[in-house]
Amino acid sequence: MRHEIRMSGFGGQGIILSAVILGRAAAIYDGKHAVQTQVYGPEARGGASMSAVVIDDEPILYPKVRDPDILMIMSEDGYQKYGADADKAAVMVLDETLVHSRPACTCYSIPATMEAKNTFGKVIVANIIMMGALVEATGVVSRESIQKAVLDSVPKGTEELNLNALLKGYLLAQKEGA
Repeated sequence: MRHEIRMSGFGGQGIILSAVILGRAAAIYDGKHAVQTQVYGPEARGGASMSAVVIDDEPILYPKVRDPDILMIMSEDGYQKYGADADKAAVMVLDETLVHSRPACTCYSIPATMEAKNTFGKVIVANIIMMGALVEATGVVSRESIQKAVLDSVPKGTEELNLNALLKGYLLAQKEGA
């Protein structure tokens, strides 16, 4: 089954890294086909950035996201630019700390930035919290594959911090979905 995932936030939040991790989890560890693309330019630090991942059981013939069924949004500007037009059938995981708008689709409001700051003392893991919430909310990749992909992708010495952030994301999505 084809999934089109769009991720957006502001430059510096790890949006592109999140998409790379998700694609790696799908392609390397879940045995699916995956393609990742990104958009950034002058907005690379502070403005809206966007990255997309297509995951499919079959070879991917068209790598662009046309109509995302899963969205991960980490800033209000990112929501306005890349998420406001989400299809009603889509699932959106958004960082309620920084996104104040709410979509018409199924929405998981996750306080990722607040949790990253208050629980871990490092805002830099907010994207990993969001990744955990996205995986828990959608099942687009397995928990095992995302954990392995995170461990492959984070700097040495931060593995435990990032795995704990991922687990926090799972718990926050479970709480939101309950």
